[in-house]
Formats: sequence, structure tokens, C-alpha cells
Amino acid sequence: MEHRREISHRELFWGFTRIALSGFGGVMAWARRAIVEERGWLSSEEFTSLFGLCQFMPGPNIVNLSVCIGARFQGASGAVVSLLGLLLAPFGIIIALGALYGRFGELPAIQAMLRGIAAVAAGLILAMGVRMAADLRKRPLLLVFSAAILGAVVFLHWPLLAVMAGLAPFSMWLAARRYYRAP
Repeated sequence: MEHRREISHRELFWGFTRIALSGFGGVMAWARRAIVEERGWLSSEEFTSLFGLCQFMPGPNIVNLSVCIGARFQGASGAVVSLLGLLLAPFGIIIALGALYGRFGELPAIQAMLRGIAAVAAGLILAMGVRMAADLRKRPLLLVFSAAILGAVVFLHWPLLAVMAGLAPFSMWLAARRYYRAP
């Protein structure tokens, strides 16, 4: 993965702050849009590959992604700055909203609003999945892996961790083989 330009600490902090404040309920979809389409920090394929790596790491994917991108462009300090940009503003907001929810959360209007927000979040995640799947068209074998995982988890109800553990070694072997054959 090659990046095209240097990204400053300031750009990382404010970029991830903006992503965090834009992504109510579906921050990963906003992250992809900001990182790939708006800022050009990563290509679509680079994002998809890095996101795949972040899926295997413990913790929230967006946290992992912010740390990986920050480290890629500015080392350990970039990882910290990106993480702080991602977490500081939402932390303050969620503390305030949590207090309000504790006081007014049982109101029917609030419950209806939360159901609507959940539907929007699901739509955002689905849209990101479709965009990422478009990258897989260029690599049919990865599309087969994705379809196998989807089928095993959604239709066969196999545990995600078991499916990933079963397919990950083979997938990594194929990726390494492809990498070392590249000119």
C-alpha cells in the first residue's frame, strides 16, 4: 500500500473529528467516503484491504482504522492524534446525550426517534458494503470468499469467528501468493 502524500497531524486530528461527528450510527460509511472520496488519503482498494485487516483486530473497526491510518502517515504520534480526533468530541456528546436519555428515554417520541435512527444506520452500513463489494469485482476470488462468509454466517448460522478462522489462513496464503507474483 503506497500513499501519495504526507498527511499532517492536524489533518489527521480534524479529519477523524469530522468523520466522528458525521457518522451517527454508521461512522464506517462516512469514514470510507471521507478517507477515499473526499480527502484521497487512501485508494478504494487500499481502504478495503485496510478495513479487512481492522476486522481481524480486537476492538471497534473505526478505532482500529484510525490508529492504522494515523500510524501509516505519522507513526505512533499519528496513531494517537487520529484516535483522539475520533474519540474526543463524540465522548463529550455521548455523556450529554446519556444524561438526557436517562431523564427522557422512556418517552414514546424518543423511542420512535431511536427506531428511525437505527434504520438509517443500517442503510448506511449496507451502502458501504455495496461500495466495498465493487472493489471485489476486480478480484473474483475475494468475491468468492466474501460470498462464502456471508452464506456461512447469514444462512447457515455458523459463528463468525469460526468461519473467519477457517477461511483466514487460506485467504492470507492466496493474498501473499498474489503479492509475491506482482511485478
